[in-house]
Amino acid sequence: EPAKDNEATTEEINESNNGDGVESSPQIIDEETLNKEYLKSLFDVVVMMGTQNIPLHGHSDKEPRSKSFTPSNFQALLEYRINAGDEFLRKKFEGSSVNLEYCSSTQLQQMLEVIEKCVREELLAEVKEGRFFSLIVYSLVEIGGESHLPLFIRFVDKTNSLREEFVGFLLFEGDVEAITERLIAEITEKCGLDMQYCRGQAYLCSGVSAMKVKAVVARIAELHPLAVLTPCSTCSLNICLANTMTFTGVHLVMSTLKKLDVFFSKSPLLQNQLENAISIYYQGNEEKASVLKEACYSKWTEQHDAFEVAVDLLESLLLCMDSVHDNEDHKWSDEVAHNAFVISEALADFEFVMTLVVLKNTLSFSRAFGKNLQGQTNEVFFASSSLTAVLHSLNEVYENIEVYHEFWFEEAVNLAAALEIPVKVPRLYFRKRPTSGEEIQPETYYKEQVTLPVVSHVIKELSDLFSENHLKALKSLSLVPAIMGQLKFNTAEETSSDIYKDDLLNPDTFPAELHCWKIKWKHGTKDVVLPSTIYETLQLSDVKFFPNVCALLKVLYNLPVFALTNDKCSTANQRLTTYLEDTPVHHRNKSMALFYINCAIKHDLDSMVEKYLKMYPDSEP
Repeated sequence: EPAKDNEATTEEINESNNGDGVESSPQIIDEETLNKEYLKSLFDVVVMMGTQNIPLHGHSDKEPRSKSFTPSNFQALLEYRINAGDEFLRKKFEGSSVNLEYCSSTQLQQMLEVIEKCVREELLAEVKEGRFFSLIVYSLVEIGGESHLPLFIRFVDKTNSLREEFVGFLLFEGDVEAITERLIAEITEKCGLDMQYCRGQAYLCSGVSAMKVKAVVARIAELHPLAVLTPCSTCSLNICLANTMTFTGVHLVMSTLKKLDVFFSKSPLLQNQLENAISIYYQGNEEKASVLKEACYSKWTEQHDAFEVAVDLLESLLLCMDSVHDNEDHKWSDEVAHNAFVISEALADFEFVMTLVVLKNTLSFSRAFGKNLQGQTNEVFFASSSLTAVLHSLNEVYENIEVYHEFWFEEAVNLAAALEIPVKVPRLYFRKRPTSGEEIQPETYYKEQVTLPVVSHVIKELSDLFSENHLKALKSLSLVPAIMGQLKFNTAEETSSDIYKDDLLNPDTFPAELHCWKIKWKHGTKDVVLPSTIYETLQLSDVKFFPNVCALLKVLYNLPVFALTNDKCSTANQRLTTYLEDTPVHHRNKSMALFYINCAIKHDLDSMVEKYLKMYPDSEP
């Protein structure tokens, strides 16, 4: 009798799984098969929850990280699946107690590790094939009560497109050496990549954390000299330079710019309010008003000229914030009015005004240079030649800091007077330094605490971002035919690309091959538009006849300074931003974030089950 019952159940299971109405011969489902199908159902639900960004635990769970925690959303979806006809799950828990967990916390954690492994393998298969990659670290995020750095890998895929993919979060805890070891372990052990093929690094952190991250990046560059530090194409150079400063005045400016960005994104009515304020302040100068109004719709707080625009907008911004805060027409909510008050308090502080003026003037020297870095390939190439002039100008400012500071301080005082802002030393300065009998003058204070440190920082940061190896790499862009043509084919790639000789397929034949490459474009392409980017050059059908040139261009293309090939190549960063915005801190999960951000990856449930059984052979079903 028991055998008949078992066969009947088996037949039901087969029919429900075929789903095509075709009868199949009944088979005895042994414990191993049942366990595999059960695991497959669990994996299916976890993957679905990850790709749809459904938290594992419910809203009422107070301690999601505790060992006894039951992942209620997960449990509820498994129950729903059983009720919807998953016979393997039903069979697995027949006769079990009502309150039994369908999956323990330990088993769930093991499954998350397996899915992470599968996602990374699928995601990074092309990286391993092409070998070379770059590493990008984004701003700190909070997950599970701890700070983590989001890690991205840039690489050239099979179609020769430059892609950026999210590979996980790195715990940001401990000293520089500990974080460096953890980062290298993440890349080599979890991602299965070889750090000797890392060709570039970039970081997009701000404030105090940026100092530590930069130290980690410098340590990696010591261990792997070809992993050069570069700016990242997704952030303008001037914003990147300001973000890495740790001075209180700069922090005040940068945090206020972010608040402004968020404030005006809330409602087009707020944008209209700012436009009205601009019209009032720029009466009689319609051209300037029009330029500023247009800037307000273009994410101006992230642009190369952000500080210049901020100075021009300052009066209008303060008028707008005061108007919203007054809220005479009761047009705005209490929250909006309060946010306007907080921003107006920051704008009406002389420390803010002075620091903004110093940033505007100091970074004016690197503005055109930074803009070219985010321009076309030929602009990037020629920008590398202009760095010396930029540093020369900044050093000239540093050597004559007294004179420059006097002009900048006067500019800030005049701007403050127009806004009725008192010129004074920050209150915090007096709290930290009790009166010593001598009162420091504002001009002296801001020279020592703002002007000198800002100019010094920009000079040092530019020197670090554009090391000798990085500049050599940029000089090698003369391999791109259009740039070669602009230089009248009078180039010397052998010298600039010598740092990559070990990356070439056959270094000995490179000089001869390079000669043929120049001849091809100099004499064989009359009335032909020369390829102007690395991507266009790699798409040429005959580039395969120049294996060393092709290999060198692919290595160069990995550098974070180059823009991603197209919008499809940059979805990972957008999805990370969406995940962080949409997911409350207590619901964030490192593994689930990885699944959500990489939701386009194909998931092979059978492969996950096999991996799970191999990794955890003694795991209790």
